[in-house]
Amino acid sequence: MTTKTVKDTVEKQQHVQHQQDVKDQEKQAQEAGKKSSKDQPVQAGAREQPSRFPAQHLDKPGEERDLGLAPRFLAPDYRGSGKLDGMTAIVTGGDSGIGRAVAVLFAREGADVAIVYLEEDEDARKTQHHVEAEGRRCELIRGDVQDREFCRQAVQKVVQRFGRLDVLVNNAAFQEHAATLEDLTEERLELTFRTNIFGYFHMAQAALPHLKQGASIINTGSVVGLRGSATLLDYASTKGAIHAFTKSLAQNLLPKGIRVNAVAPGPVWTPLNPADSPADKVPEFGATSDMKRAAQPEELSPAYVYLASPVCSGYVTGIVLPVTGSVGAI
Repeated sequence: MTTKTVKDTVEKQQHVQHQQDVKDQEKQAQEAGKKSSKDQPVQAGAREQPSRFPAQHLDKPGEERDLGLAPRFLAPDYRGSGKLDGMTAIVTGGDSGIGRAVAVLFAREGADVAIVYLEEDEDARKTQHHVEAEGRRCELIRGDVQDREFCRQAVQKVVQRFGRLDVLVNNAAFQEHAATLEDLTEERLELTFRTNIFGYFHMAQAALPHLKQGASIINTGSVVGLRGSATLLDYASTKGAIHAFTKSLAQNLLPKGIRVNAVAPGPVWTPLNPADSPADKVPEFGATSDMKRAAQPEELSPAYVYLASPVCSGYVTGIVLPVTGSVGAI
């Protein structure tokens, strides 16, 4: 290569570099003094969703009625098309949050719904009202999924009233942050595991004798079950266990034609988080996701409809579906 050729190449490189430098400077000038668009919450759904939340702390278990900003669960742009016509579903933790949103859309798709909840009577009655407003029946069952006998009785009550059971949504959860491993007492560990994973086993065992070919179980996992959490050691561990339980039970029940799947939500505006986080942490809840905001329950519930409906997901089992607002969730 001659000296002239080398010189020409260097000049071309420098010319390209100069052009890019000019563009970079123009871009910096445009962005100076204003917040980068990369820091703005992303809106990609049917309607714009809130991105900041009131600074408040709720007493556990947390009631939706007490939230300063009511979670959105009605999904007004979602049109039902009979995907669950004639079916019966149980939704644990169905009084509020994701569970309430799922119950409403299941009803919109034609299912009767039973709501299992701990003690939040007013929230549960509101969910019942909205299920019945969709033209379907709703049964409220108050109790603790830690109790295996309660789970058995709850399922029996549903089958006696509706005559069948087609979908079980395991969704009830307990969450409390801890800064260090030493903060996790035996009592807290037992409470978290008995609610979040033992309860799923109990409900699935109680439901199984009544589930027929085409039925399904949907478990609520979490993004922290996929990537972990420094301050939710016990909760994240139970969510990872739920994901493994989902895949294992899917293999176990496949010969019966019963599908088992999970949804792994990212940050979602429900009573669970203000009942865990200090008030000053709540306004920015969800801002660390790639979308720079938390989801509303109505942005999660269609995923449950998809997994519950044989016409949509009859060939889908053993998956953990991430709905996290972030890229590369798994």
